[in-house]
Amino acid sequence: MESEINEIIKSRLKKLEILHERGIDPYPTDFKPTHNTKACLDLLNDIEKKGLEQSEVIYSAGRITAIRKMGKAIFLDILDELGKIQLLARDNSIDDNTKELIELLDIGDWAGVIGPVFRTRRNEPTIQVNSIKLLSKSLKPLPEKWHGLKNVETRYRQRYLDLIANTNIREIVKQRDNIIFELRKFMKEEGFTEVDTPILVPIPAGGMAHPFKTYHNALDRELFLRIATELYLKRMVVGGIEKVYEIGRLFRNEGIDSNHNPEFTTMESYEAYADYNDVMKMVENLFEQIVFNVKGTYEIQYGENKLNFKPPWKRLDLRKTLIEKSGIDFNICNDVEILKNEMSKIGIDVRNQLSWAGLMDKLISEKLEPDLIQPTFLIDYPLEMSPLAKLSKENSNIVERFEGFIAGMEICNAFTELNDPLDQRKRFENQEKMREEFPEEERDRLDEDFLVALEHGMPPTGGVGIGIDRMVMLILNQSSIREVISFPQLRTI
Repeated sequence: MESEINEIIKSRLKKLEILHERGIDPYPTDFKPTHNTKACLDLLNDIEKKGLEQSEVIYSAGRITAIRKMGKAIFLDILDELGKIQLLARDNSIDDNTKELIELLDIGDWAGVIGPVFRTRRNEPTIQVNSIKLLSKSLKPLPEKWHGLKNVETRYRQRYLDLIANTNIREIVKQRDNIIFELRKFMKEEGFTEVDTPILVPIPAGGMAHPFKTYHNALDRELFLRIATELYLKRMVVGGIEKVYEIGRLFRNEGIDSNHNPEFTTMESYEAYADYNDVMKMVENLFEQIVFNVKGTYEIQYGENKLNFKPPWKRLDLRKTLIEKSGIDFNICNDVEILKNEMSKIGIDVRNQLSWAGLMDKLISEKLEPDLIQPTFLIDYPLEMSPLAKLSKENSNIVERFEGFIAGMEICNAFTELNDPLDQRKRFENQEKMREEFPEEERDRLDEDFLVALEHGMPPTGGVGIGIDRMVMLILNQSSIREVISFPQLRTI
């Protein structure tokens, strides 16, 4: 196979040499299409309604995906962003220069065609080739059976081949764009201001994750890729931007699986004078509007399940649900060893969890998340798990926090935000102690500048972080995050 590919490359390099000898630029810049493939089909329909057999001369372009010689005619297929259309070069309608150029074309080349659109006797929409122009010479062949490229490693590592071969991947890229457009439209209608916050940060705070490190030579200091946008967005609220959000990449030095990628996209928003109940309603309305505007319905298929995004979502008290599903009451099992023992009794492997918060996260993941198929909020988390959330008015061991789950995946995390700077400082200091005690576990970090900002006063605020990649997975019925991220991180081969 490799020797065969090498021979193809040699042949194409020879053709490239011939093109140069004939004074033909194989990589020109001066072709302007007037019609893409969809516009060609629309034009053909219009002229046929008028009783005409062919259109005026148009300019179109795309990648050559097939070349077929039939007697004194050559058929080519070109593929553009919107689809495929056939070209027909008749021997009696093209000059010698065009004939010679066509002989030098290969599958994979980009070409521009000039000619009218018509329909063949076999009812195939076709552009008649009056002239053709090579726009980019392809030196490497497309993979064998490129039109059905299935190898997952090839698809993810060489996404450009995936986009050529699989029309559904091109559709995912376009639909992801639609989803983010609808998200921005919703936030604008709700009165939010979109901002940008730093990606390189001195303190990787605002979440529980291991960061990526880098070094800035000019500043002579260590910096980190952000793990969250939370603390900078809250600074905006302190400064008087009462409804603020950001859509952006986060970076977490964590494992890779079907639901996780080390770099991923989130939308975080913060609203002054709101609490987590207000944020729950916003999340429901946001998903409802996006799903309907993209899919035209409130019910969509995801795997074997039909998901209904019509509000209200189910609301489950975390403590009561854990007792019901596992028999464990975190108010009673408030010690690491007691909780470990109780979790072991119900078959949960606790060897990798060291802290109480880590154990609780494992318990929720194993006993609750898989059953949360329809859109559901888990509400009211233990203080120990939530260093940035405000205490419940009813219970000082609980914070006003919820996580949203759909199809067994966490889709969002939200709080009534802690705005007491003294309490926040104590919690950050506790996180630092826990991080020293359990360095293997993910812990938040103390950000002194954020605390100074908070000391200037932040109004009551509700905030949420929503995973955009998982949202896209759900709406487009994709089981792997790698399908909705154009260039996912992959292990070295």
